[in-house]
Amino acid sequence: MPKLSLVVPVYNVRAYLPECIDSVLGQDYTDFELIAVNDCSPDGSGAILDEYARHDPRMRVIHLTDNVGLGRARNAGLEKAEGEYVLFLDSDDTLSDGALKAIAGRLEATGNPEVLVYDYARTYWDGRVSRNMRADLLSTEGPDVFSLAERPKLLDLLQIVWNKAYRRDFVLENGLTFPTGYYEDAPWTFCSMISAERIAVLDRVCVLYRQRREGGNILKTVSRKHFDVFDQYRRVFDFLDQHEKLDQWRGPLFRKMIDHYLTILERPGRLPRDARAEFFHRAAADYRAHLPEGFQPPAGNRRHKYSMLQRDAYPAMLGTLATVKARQQVRTRTRRVLNRSKRSAMGVFYRSRLKLPLDENLAVFSAYWSRSVSCNPAAIDAELGRLAPHIRRVWAVRPDAVKNVPAGVEFVRVGSREYWAAVARAKYLVNNVNYGDSVVKREGQVYLQTHHGTPLKTMGLDQQKYPASTNMNFRKLLERCDRWDVSLSSNRFSTGVWERVYPCSYTSLESGYPRNDVLVTATADDVRAAREDLGLREGTTALLYTPTHREYQSGFVPRLDLERVAERLGPDVTLLVRGHYFYGGSSRLAEFRSAGRIVDVSAHPSVERLYLAADGLITDYSSAMFDYANLDRPIVIFADDWDTYSVVRGTYFDVLREAPGAVATTQEELIDLLTSGQWRDERAAEARDRFRRRFCDFDDGHASERVVRHVFLGEPLAELPPIVPLDQRVPAPPPGPGVATSDPISVL
Repeated sequence: MPKLSLVVPVYNVRAYLPECIDSVLGQDYTDFELIAVNDCSPDGSGAILDEYARHDPRMRVIHLTDNVGLGRARNAGLEKAEGEYVLFLDSDDTLSDGALKAIAGRLEATGNPEVLVYDYARTYWDGRVSRNMRADLLSTEGPDVFSLAERPKLLDLLQIVWNKAYRRDFVLENGLTFPTGYYEDAPWTFCSMISAERIAVLDRVCVLYRQRREGGNILKTVSRKHFDVFDQYRRVFDFLDQHEKLDQWRGPLFRKMIDHYLTILERPGRLPRDARAEFFHRAAADYRAHLPEGFQPPAGNRRHKYSMLQRDAYPAMLGTLATVKARQQVRTRTRRVLNRSKRSAMGVFYRSRLKLPLDENLAVFSAYWSRSVSCNPAAIDAELGRLAPHIRRVWAVRPDAVKNVPAGVEFVRVGSREYWAAVARAKYLVNNVNYGDSVVKREGQVYLQTHHGTPLKTMGLDQQKYPASTNMNFRKLLERCDRWDVSLSSNRFSTGVWERVYPCSYTSLESGYPRNDVLVTATADDVRAAREDLGLREGTTALLYTPTHREYQSGFVPRLDLERVAERLGPDVTLLVRGHYFYGGSSRLAEFRSAGRIVDVSAHPSVERLYLAADGLITDYSSAMFDYANLDRPIVIFADDWDTYSVVRGTYFDVLREAPGAVATTQEELIDLLTSGQWRDERAAEARDRFRRRFCDFDDGHASERVVRHVFLGEPLAELPPIVPLDQRVPAPPPGPGVATSDPISVL
């Protein structure tokens, strides 16, 4: 029997679930079991749990066949618990380092009490950590073990179950279970605390309580479900009726009940406007029904509110609520003034366009800060032209990039009157980064964020942990992301990352990346044409080298001696070298000469065509590896500065251990891999297969169609083409004999 059983109910938390589970399994205390209850979560959380359970026998997963809610999911885990003590943890929260060791130590030191209360801290998206405001109640001064009567103020702690360890025989003896509903913590918390004869405290933060920027807290949602609170306190007083020896707690629990009702009434964003009077009258009825003999209302302003409830005087309460509303309106007016001031800087012309009706048949596209017509937006543009030609497609392009716009593409120069008119009136805004701060997201506009890769390196809010990698204003970043309506994802891994690091109120669309459709649908003729465009000779093995950006380098500095590598690989190998888009045209490559066997493809307009032409990929930490893996062709990781890169930028996994193929950490190792054939041997293929199964979830060749039909044509998800399973996909054929020309171009 383990000392501790941790029950974690799980529903729609894929963005935070790995961090939660890691915080438990990574504890330095090991005498525990982890019971995760998948409450029929539709977001893939169950698969995440199963993967963890396969690698750690301390973890068990229960998959419920119906969504039963938080309380009943906890009950399901409680039924399977075998530990001496039961702890609960919400699946978007985490344990602090050393928490379980501290809890177990305190339990032993205090003679195994029935309940141990420990502390928590709120954690915020911007890195702030705020300890529980009533941490003083957990002072260890006085007896180590006591009853609630000796420290009644413990009832003033937040009504939560996950800041306590409960002895399991005590739970069973008192028949404690969780009811359904919004406020299921209240009956459990109060009934367990007043029933315990031996309570101990631990003055230590053991739980990090995540305060989500968007969503996650149903108690802050406008809904009639807040009426559930009446049923929960009925259960509390029913429990008192069944246990006469606990009658002394009627007064304190009555006060907790009324304070809770008043909080729901007073807080904006809880009750629908037309439900407030009904809620007040229900609260007044409970006041009279449960008023203990001799009860004295609290002093101060609170006494007046108690009196209004006792008298069922809703008109008087309206005056109080109006005061709260007036304060909120002042704050709202202040925000509007600030917004108007901001818009005044955008120019009279743009403001005038914002007043005109939206053009329902206009879509504005942008990619890579308006540097090119490419990536996911370009693939969506092409499919939109096929499926919805009535929608006009316009690209926002920087003036210095106009020369690179393909023939036939309609564009406007960023900053021009035409640009401001387009972004003001377009029904659809599509981008793989963010539009500038000056672009206002209008009501009725649809903002489609396509992203431009699968993240190996940390992104968004996670970069706060690596300050050397960025000087980003994260508050401004999230304000830009607040404009998103739809966020595309090419795999479940990315979905979890995006939803965590960009915590805004968009919808994730797990469609696959439109730009990768061609990697599945291209034919042998397409591969031949891609190689001919690059002038690759017949019989040439083409290796595409795509190093990523380093924050600690100001320009493109190839980490390979390209001439030496080309010389060692021989005349039948051509290196296609593509610098990161941050570096523009990679002028440094002009320094290299190698008899026609090094080709600078940094300015090539389509990286997807480069993928089709290449026999293999050499990269370091670039998201190119995730896209290229869809071709099921060899990938080699050259990571000579992994220790530096992972410390400066931070990564989501160890690419040396979880690589999509062979790995080299020095130039000589790389040359040996390539000359010996290890770069495409069976071991490399097995690594690639594992990688593809993890990261090529949705790229089946139909992503563009799914996006256009859902976002632009309004078709429901259930009617879109289903994802083709990975084992049933046929990638574009690899290069073979006779698919090259003998006229090399762009040779350095």
